Amino acid sequence: MNDATEGPSVGPLSGLRVFDLTRVLAGPSCVQILGDLGADVIKVERPGQGDDTRKFGPPFVKDPDGKETTESGYYLTANRNKRSITLDLTSEDGQAMARQMI
Repeated sequence: MNDATEGPSVGPLSGLRVFDLTRVLAGPSCVQILGDLGADVIKVERPGQGDDTRKFGPPFVKDPDGKETTESGYYLTANRNKRSITLDLTSEDGQAMARQMI
């Protein structure tokens, strides 16, 4: 995922913030395009589980030692150019944090 320390995004959607609440296939793929075009995409994942597609596979990404992980290639592809945060949107604190970010 894109790290905010990499510098500002460039592209026609630079300066646009997208709060990504999508899950599974179509949503993350569509929002990925917005990130590819320069939007600042913040992907919100569920506490304890994260995005369902993290574990889609195989193939799974291997760690630096060559061992299999539970992180799927699909997840990494569909969520490129996004920053990720875990928020519990069922809690008042999580909702308040989301409002601050939007």
